[in-house]
Amino acid sequence: MPSNFAFPRTAQFPAHPFDPLSDDKLREECGVFGVIGVADAANFVALGLHALQHRGQEAGGIVSYDPVEGFNSARRFGYVRDNFTNASVMGTLPGALAIGHVRYSTAGNKGNTAIRDVQPFFGEFAMGGAAIAHNGNIVNADELRRELIERGSIFQSSSDSECIIHLMARSYQKNIPERMKDALRRVEGAFSVVAMTRTKLMGVRDPLGVRPLVLGKIGDGYALSSETCALDIIGAEFVREIKPGEMVVITAQGIESYMPFEQRKSRFCIFEHVYFSRPDSILGGRSVYETRRQIGVELAREAPVEADLVCPVPDSGTPAAIGFAHESGIPFGMGIIRNQYMGRTFIEPTEQIRNMGVRLKLNINRALIEGKRVILVDDSVVRGTTSQKIKEMILDAGAAEVHFRIASPPTAWPCFYGVDTPQRDKLLAATMSAEEMRAHLGVDSLRFISLDGLYRAVGEVKGRDPKNPTYCDACFSGEYPVRPTDQIAKGFAMNEPAAAE
Repeated sequence: MPSNFAFPRTAQFPAHPFDPLSDDKLREECGVFGVIGVADAANFVALGLHALQHRGQEAGGIVSYDPVEGFNSARRFGYVRDNFTNASVMGTLPGALAIGHVRYSTAGNKGNTAIRDVQPFFGEFAMGGAAIAHNGNIVNADELRRELIERGSIFQSSSDSECIIHLMARSYQKNIPERMKDALRRVEGAFSVVAMTRTKLMGVRDPLGVRPLVLGKIGDGYALSSETCALDIIGAEFVREIKPGEMVVITAQGIESYMPFEQRKSRFCIFEHVYFSRPDSILGGRSVYETRRQIGVELAREAPVEADLVCPVPDSGTPAAIGFAHESGIPFGMGIIRNQYMGRTFIEPTEQIRNMGVRLKLNINRALIEGKRVILVDDSVVRGTTSQKIKEMILDAGAAEVHFRIASPPTAWPCFYGVDTPQRDKLLAATMSAEEMRAHLGVDSLRFISLDGLYRAVGEVKGRDPKNPTYCDACFSGEYPVRPTDQIAKGFAMNEPAAAE
């Protein structure tokens, strides 16, 4: 690969694009990527981060190491394609070892991020430097931060991830991998970590394996990634998933695997299957696309309705809509067309443009919709604001009826494991029954897939075992596999009686 590869370039420091749909979606957490043993490793990392852009569009960063130049870092706001695709930046990141991170803030300074909050974070230790990139959320970060500050640590960011660097610095272990193990044993929550020293690439998953992390092989080197789709873009071969609670240390001599934590039953985030991961990725040996298609099949079985057209809310609702249409025998059609370029056109929209809302991003295929009884298939309903606007657009286009079918159970609880979720009282399903939601949205019918149906779609043929669930489904069930310590200290009640169905 040439060292000056390039995607189409716009501005070096673009403003965060206005997205009228973002108010009614759970936002992806972060994405991590690392490469060792490949010349111009930072270029491969930039490509990997580009494939993971859906996991975080706010900012990104890359740290590389070269024996002559040492550690080098570049951190920028905005998209990977706008910042890490030209020789002037990539030329400052030499070496055969690099890690990177794409970010959407889920803890700390939401909506007002400083460049100091952008990962990877770097620190100098007695035995050399180390950089770290983290996907997930540390639920005892406030507690750890207070303790570390009282002991003299000076924090440079508002990110919970910086706690790991300070814990490593205060460890008495003999080398950086051991210090990382020591630090992560103090951490509670969800974490998939990619880190590097001068000679090592490291990857770690929390004991529950809430967030994804995979290993790939490229030439004589290796890659670590949040998703398999990012391995594909660099031509790497998928080797395996990093196990829950596993730490891998990769050097020129090969891979060493450790299990430094107390072993627990895996609780992978089920919403990765529903929405977060790209449909061309593989999770737990399953195609994300096929899982989402099967969700549509289960939804059609659970919630049939007489209609003329099955229409996805693009793009995340498309595989489920295909499955629904196939199972129900109702024709599939693209009744809503997405404008793929809106985000780059309206960087700083006027108030009038903002008031146009969803119409900037989606347009109705009137010729297909008019006079039809339409089933709209979407991945989730959070606040309901976007669903209301889409319903109005469908009716304005002449639809006879509008029925919503949702490819996830009601989202009634906030996520504290690396997903930006509104407070519970802002979640529609936390304050309304299914019938009240239907009336609020003003649709002819509204049905969500059941939690059992979702589990069947991801391969659990008997549905969800309430005594021993396979996945983390706290946003639907209110059952948190790790106590959200900091949130409880702020007054959050874990076991309220109005749990999601």
